[in-house]
Amino acid sequence: MNLSERFDQALLYAADLHRPQIRKGSGIPYMNHLLGVCSMALGYGADEEMAMAALLHDALEDGPENIKRPRVQIEQEIQEKFGPRVLEVVRACTDTEVDTSMGGEKEEWQVRKARYIDHMESATDKGYLLVTCCDKLHNLRSIWQDREVVQEAIWERFTGKKEGSLWYYRELGRVMGIHAEAGRIPVVLVTEYEGLLERM
Repeated sequence: MNLSERFDQALLYAADLHRPQIRKGSGIPYMNHLLGVCSMALGYGADEEMAMAALLHDALEDGPENIKRPRVQIEQEIQEKFGPRVLEVVRACTDTEVDTSMGGEKEEWQVRKARYIDHMESATDKGYLLVTCCDKLHNLRSIWQDREVVQEAIWERFTGKKEGSLWYYRELGRVMGIHAEAGRIPVVLVTEYEGLLERM
């Protein structure tokens, strides 16, 4: 599969949305994560639309705050530039419904994460599941790499701290296992995820 100029546009759009953003506690540009998720998704067979969704999966969660633009405007831009399918998956990957650029406050961390787990467990869309599972695996890889350097202090970066974060990633792993068994996501993806989680 050859990627078209629409993919190039999605890459530039993602860079604009996330330019001021860095990974928690590391100083690494946030694009490192978006490119990693996209690369992983392509490696597991994502089509161009899902590759674009991978680049933009955090656009609605972080974009409004990053560039001080209303979430609804970003949604409109994604639909116009990249189509309704990409927007659908980006929305599905977003765990908050609040537009923080408009002064709204996110719900409590535990509430948002529990709702996302339920949403992911009931999903059947293979494209969405591939993108979100690649996102979670890339997050876990990053935590593992940084943990080798900063040890247990890694957990102070996260709202859920160690206990909450491990609960969240274990629940995600359980749900990923269900979808892998049903043939909706690659088993090898879940195998790597579970291996990293066991070493946490």
